[in-house]
Amino acid sequence: MNEENIAEHTHQQELICKNCGAKQVYAPGKNSLVCEYCGTLNEIQVKDEEIKELDLEAYLGNLSESTPTIEIQTVKCNSCSAQTTFDPNVVSNFCAFCGSPIVIKDASINKVFKPKGILPFKVDKKSAETAYVKWLDNVWWAPFGFKKKVQANEKFSGLYIPYWTYDSDTSSDYMGERGDDYTVMVSYTTTENGKTLTRQRPETRTRWTHVSGNIFHFFNDVLVIASNSLPRAKTEKLEPWDLNSMVPFDEAYISGFRTECYQIDLKDGLGLAKIRMDEEIEQLICQDIGGDHQRISSKQTVYSNLTFKHILLPIWISAYRYNSKPFRYMVNGRTGEVQGEYPVSVFKIILVILIVIAVILLIVQLKK
Repeated sequence: MNEENIAEHTHQQELICKNCGAKQVYAPGKNSLVCEYCGTLNEIQVKDEEIKELDLEAYLGNLSESTPTIEIQTVKCNSCSAQTTFDPNVVSNFCAFCGSPIVIKDASINKVFKPKGILPFKVDKKSAETAYVKWLDNVWWAPFGFKKKVQANEKFSGLYIPYWTYDSDTSSDYMGERGDDYTVMVSYTTTENGKTLTRQRPETRTRWTHVSGNIFHFFNDVLVIASNSLPRAKTEKLEPWDLNSMVPFDEAYISGFRTECYQIDLKDGLGLAKIRMDEEIEQLICQDIGGDHQRISSKQTVYSNLTFKHILLPIWISAYRYNSKPFRYMVNGRTGEVQGEYPVSVFKIILVILIVIAVILLIVQLKK
């Protein structure tokens, strides 16, 4: 398939302006498409349908034949392996995740799980850039000249990232210990005016008792990013997401933006979701144990009524290279929260260490 044919068969719709017939793209913060030629806003008709959860056990039990899928055309980056879509009629561009050049002639068509919901962009590109500049002002450990170099080589893309959400009832049996603090007065000796005296002071001790119990909890919309292209710790810090504002999936919302194909399947995503659930379960167990301190010696959780859905969440992303090494930053497309990576200046670290040593030596000299 040649480049022109590939460009014509991308999954993003060429939505046409009612006023002039030109291409429209989604306008962040509005429920409208905007014409790239005349600027006319064309409202998106939100689908009147519920964003339903799907039964996880049924899907994993080979009953997924009736589950809606879509065919999308993605381009895989040879440098970082990210798979993203291109805008229609674009035959070459750069990878949003690492900044490497990619061409659409290397595209492939994949049949993937159709998203149930999408959270449209609310923060526009200009606002996201402003948030990034503010974030850069706090990046003190970066090398001198880093900020100017990054801003001068800006490659800023709006991208929809794939996520799984999981719901589950949980029942957790646990055993452990409860620690209750109490105070006792203890004697000690001290010397005052050449005399040895016996004094008393309060001392806090902990009384431990064995406990056991059971915790019931319902988890709603536990988020798991279905991408290996972004650092999980950074993307989790982009949370929270206002999932209550999610709308049924419509390709109109991705017009003018890229989307990434999910790389983590449903089963592996569940394992990651259970890790997140486990962290909250431990907190709930500690609350149930009570006291001043808690120790959990064992716990066993049963998951039931598991459901899931596939959704797309919006981020602004930029990838840049500094001394040939790729770095990325991301902006939450709903709240403007910024998370990113940056090089650390060894020179600045050494400089700070030398300054601290100099200050210590100065204080020592002044005390002499």
